[in-house]
Amino acid sequence: MNRRWLALATLPLWTVGSTALAASTTELGLHGQITPTACTPQLSSGGVIDYGKISQQDLNFDKGTRLPVRTLVLTLGCTGPSRFALRMGDNRDGTATVNSEIYYGLGLDGSGNKVGLYSMTFDPTQTSADAMNPVYGTESTTGGVAWRTANRNRIDIGAKSYLGFTDQDGSTAGPAAIQALSSTVTVETVINAKQNLDLSHEVLLDGSATLEVVYL
Repeated sequence: MNRRWLALATLPLWTVGSTALAASTTELGLHGQITPTACTPQLSSGGVIDYGKISQQDLNFDKGTRLPVRTLVLTLGCTGPSRFALRMGDNRDGTATVNSEIYYGLGLDGSGNKVGLYSMTFDPTQTSADAMNPVYGTESTTGGVAWRTANRNRIDIGAKSYLGFTDQDGSTAGPAAIQALSSTVTVETVINAKQNLDLSHEVLLDGSATLEVVYL
C-alpha cells in the first residue's frame, strides 16, 4: 500500500521535471549584412527653414494658419550604385497637431499646447538620379517586403514608410540602384489655431527631424 502511493507520487514529479528541462534553453540568432557602399544625404541651407517672427495677429483664431511653402534641395551621393530608401524620424515626436506618420511636430508652447505641424513632400518630376529619365517614386509600408506600384505622383515622406525611386514605370520591385540623386522637396507648415495656443509669451517653432538612408 505504501509502495503504490510512493510510486504514484513519484510519477508526476518526474513528469514535471522532464518538461522543465525541455524548456530551459532557447537559441538567439543575429543576422545582417555590411554593405560595401555608403550614401551621404545633404539638404540645402543646412536643412534649416526660418520663418522669422510671426505676429499673432496673422494667425487664424479657430483654425490652423498655413505658412508660405518652402523648398529645399536634397542631394545624396553614394560611393557606388546602391539600393536604398528614405524615411524621416520626428525629433519632436508626439507634438504634431495631427496624428499621422507624414506630419511632424513643431514642439510645445509654454503651457504644453501643440504649436503645429509640417510635412515634407518629394516629387519624382523634380527628381534626378544618375542617367534615369524619367524618375518614378515608390513606397513600402511593410519595411521593404512589398512596394507600391511606381509612378510620378508626389510622395509625403513618413516616419514608418520607406520612400524610394526607380526608372521602371509601374514596377513593384522597389527602388533601383542609384549612386547620385537630387530632389527638390516641398515643406508645408501649419500653425495651430490661435485659440489653442498660449500667446502670453513668445512661442517658438521648434521643428526637428532626422532624414535617414535605409540600405536595402
